[in-house]
Amino acid sequence: MIASQRHLFDIPDDVAYFNCAYLSPLSHAVLAASEEGLRRKAVPWTVTPSDFFSGTEAARRSFAELIGAGADGIFVIPAASYGLSTAALNLPLGEGRRILMLEEQFPSHVYPWRELAKRNGGVIEVLPRPEDDDWTATILTAINEGVDIVTLPHCHWTDGGLIDLVAVGERCRAIGAALAIDATQSLGALPLDVREVQPDFLVAASYKWLLGPYSIGFAYAAPHRQDGQPMEHSWIQREDADNFSGLVQYVDEYQSGARRYDVGETPNFALMPGAQAALDQILAWGVDEIQATLSARTNDIAERARGLGLASAPQGLRAGHFLGLRFEDGVPDGLPERLAENKVFVSVRGSSMRITPHVYNTDADVDKLFDVLGSALG
Repeated sequence: MIASQRHLFDIPDDVAYFNCAYLSPLSHAVLAASEEGLRRKAVPWTVTPSDFFSGTEAARRSFAELIGAGADGIFVIPAASYGLSTAALNLPLGEGRRILMLEEQFPSHVYPWRELAKRNGGVIEVLPRPEDDDWTATILTAINEGVDIVTLPHCHWTDGGLIDLVAVGERCRAIGAALAIDATQSLGALPLDVREVQPDFLVAASYKWLLGPYSIGFAYAAPHRQDGQPMEHSWIQREDADNFSGLVQYVDEYQSGARRYDVGETPNFALMPGAQAALDQILAWGVDEIQATLSARTNDIAERARGLGLASAPQGLRAGHFLGLRFEDGVPDGLPERLAENKVFVSVRGSSMRITPHVYNTDADVDKLFDVLGSALG
């Protein structure tokens, strides 16, 4: 269990922030790293050609360590949509064949696949929310010989409904279907090992559970998917790009592994140092330890919420860092705004009020949540 790390963040004592699934706060270390990166750009005579690669490669290695991959499998993205669009550009879909996804999946995890289906004459199959909250059983039943692509999160973004990706990956391989994962709402707080899941592509934006800046993220391509078509054509993706004096000797060859998929301007002197600092902190805490800490927190909140007549998915069927509270007659109008007026911050997605804490939360935050919630519902 990780003791409260509130001292590492700029969160006032009277603020109870339970909205990491919306935007994580930046730690002092992340903010300082990004500021230092900007200062380097302010004095460009101190920036060497090697600086265009060293920071990116360090972050690539850190992200690879987080998911049990090698650095060659990692590429840099500006957003989850960019990584998913790269996946959709490179995964085969036959005419009349199906793409499986979940009901109420995040929009950026829907639109690229709709475009692919339109281009190739494929079919989108949306799996309805199971009444028993068992997404895994629903998904496994639907993966059959008519499916070419399964595209999923690790947990549902509206309420944290958990998916057994190891079981899903095994089923996909059994029928020859590709697996694409958007781990933006889980990676950094929920353990995931690509050696066990074996996805074709995996993407994660930095600004939520990776505790990093906005407009940067990372993605993974399996070894057999690393020779595909990039979304754009940048000089920095190409072989020998570090030879600045030779850049006019245009080459067709790419850098090794998944680097061909990198977004342009990968060094990003403002954002990449912050993303690196955030990854360093997560690796130092340990994802297993983060998950255990947040699971204890959400379990406590779920138990207290039951006393107010609020339900949630049972343990084992929701991710431990995520809690979606359900109201018998729907989330009352104006409830999130009333909580915010009292400096308690949550969000509503779909039919759930989303409670998503992190290691900066305290017992006092939970008490304040229930003080305000009890008053609002009373």
